[in-house]
Amino acid sequence: MDTTTTLKDRITQDMKEAMRAKDAERLATIRLLLAAMKQKEVDERVALDDAAVVAIVDKLIKQRKDSITAFQQAGREDLADKEAAEQRVLQAYLPERMDAEAVLTAVRALVAKLDAKGPGDVGRVMAAAKAELAGKAEMSQVSAAVKQALAG
Repeated sequence: MDTTTTLKDRITQDMKEAMRAKDAERLATIRLLLAAMKQKEVDERVALDDAAVVAIVDKLIKQRKDSITAFQQAGREDLADKEAAEQRVLQAYLPERMDAEAVLTAVRALVAKLDAKGPGDVGRVMAAAKAELAGKAEMSQVSAAVKQALAG
C-alpha cells in the first residue's frame, strides 16, 4: 500500500468516515471543500497538489471568518456558530502554523536574501514570502512582519 497519502486523499477518506458516522455537519463542510477543489481542477485543468489544497482551505477559512463577523454584527449567533463549526472542520486540514517569532525570522531572512530596503520593496518581499510561507503562516501576520522588517 502507498504510504504517501496526499491531503486530497485524506479529505476524501474523512468524507467517507463522516458518512459512516452520520455526522451531517462535518460531511457538508467536507463536501463543500471537495467541491471547491474540484472546481479549481476543472477551471484550471490541473491536478491539485497539497499546497494548492491548503490554499483553497485557507480561502474557505477566511470566508468563514468574514461571515462570522458579519453574522455577529447582525445579531445572528446561530449562523455565526454554524460558520465557526465549519471553520473548525476546515482548520484540521491546515499544516501547523508558524508562531509570530518564526514568521518574523523567516521574513528577515527573505529581506536579507532579496537585499530589500525600505517600504518600496514591500511588494517584492511579500511576493517571495507568499511563495515560501503559503499555508505555513497567516498572510496578515506575514504582511505585518514584512512591514516591520522593512521599517527598521
